[in-house]
Amino acid sequence: MPSISEKAQKMPASPIRKLVPFADAAKKRGVKVYHLNIGQPDIASPKVALDAVRNNTLPLVEYSHSAGNLSLRKKLVEYYAKNDIHVTENEILVTNGGSEGILFAFMTCLNPGDEVIVTEPFYANYNGFAMTAGVVTKPIISKIEDGFALPPIEEFEKIITPKTKAILICNPNNPTGYLYSKAELETLAKIVKKHDLFLFADEVYREFCYDGEKYFSVMHLQGIEDNVVLLDSVSKRYSACGCRIGAFITHNKDVYAAAMKFAQARLSPPSYGQIFSEAAVDTPASYFAEVLNEYTNRRNIVVEAINKMPGCFCPNPKGAFYAVARLPIDDADKFCQWLLEDFNDKGETVMLAPATGFYATPGSGKNEVRISYVLKADDLHAAMRCLAAALKVYPGKTC
Repeated sequence: MPSISEKAQKMPASPIRKLVPFADAAKKRGVKVYHLNIGQPDIASPKVALDAVRNNTLPLVEYSHSAGNLSLRKKLVEYYAKNDIHVTENEILVTNGGSEGILFAFMTCLNPGDEVIVTEPFYANYNGFAMTAGVVTKPIISKIEDGFALPPIEEFEKIITPKTKAILICNPNNPTGYLYSKAELETLAKIVKKHDLFLFADEVYREFCYDGEKYFSVMHLQGIEDNVVLLDSVSKRYSACGCRIGAFITHNKDVYAAAMKFAQARLSPPSYGQIFSEAAVDTPASYFAEVLNEYTNRRNIVVEAINKMPGCFCPNPKGAFYAVARLPIDDADKFCQWLLEDFNDKGETVMLAPATGFYATPGSGKNEVRISYVLKADDLHAAMRCLAAALKVYPGKTC
């Protein structure tokens, strides 16, 4: 029997999805599972975008331009201008979700064996994208005690080598919910300029900033315009994860032209996703105001509940809709599986993502979990009650 490739063998499993079989088994036993493991919002997508798909009169679903429909790219120019990001339609490459945009960035700007610095914990699929592109992720740890703030510039300098070609950030951050400040991003700009690196920025959660905090984009940084690649997606801001539309944006003409070759190789992004996304730009501001209020309430429910549990700690996220919590447990992977296999409280349990999968440094995140507060308030209250009950009886409890 032929063996699979070394790359396939080394490809990491998703910490977000790998426990799905255990959740499915729990449901078959009649247990209600509260899904806090995945960033799948339950808020309705904007009506204006859904109507555009329902009411379209396409006589034929044909290929689009490899860069995406021109009408969509022009509409995205309007959207970004509202966020003080000034680009042209010829600097935007529409991708199959933000995921493809990240993969394009790696393959366009880095050679196999090149290194990209990533602050950890980081979005787990970055590992998969790096493996696919033959790129090496170099982690630099941000600490839960500091709320996952950007590490000092000295820590970056320690791990930069001749193979270092890029820094990748997610802002607001998945999985921590940390929102990088203007000062922190300007610090990154100094490193990027000094070492002539690329700066990749995954900014898909820009609409979700709390407590009056302001979002600052890498596209606002001065002096490194040709070093920056902005990566985006409609999945989160319009509650449209299945739409699979993202964007790869850069002022660097050489980078754009090279990325276009990869876009041409995959032909084109999905037609109905583009129709949805173009119409979604006209989503009224009231939609985002309501969504932000809802997520603020959900965040408060989760963070306050966890910090009241003995031995637990959860920093207060300023963005996105995730939180990383430290729990009094011996092993996050065992605990999250135990919740689904061996525990229920009055027929209910909770599904979390072990934080180990969001770190590249061995041994990190062993007592941490990522929580996606994407469920309605009543469900979150119930999920937190389940978690508190579980921590009281978990065999591997450490305090």
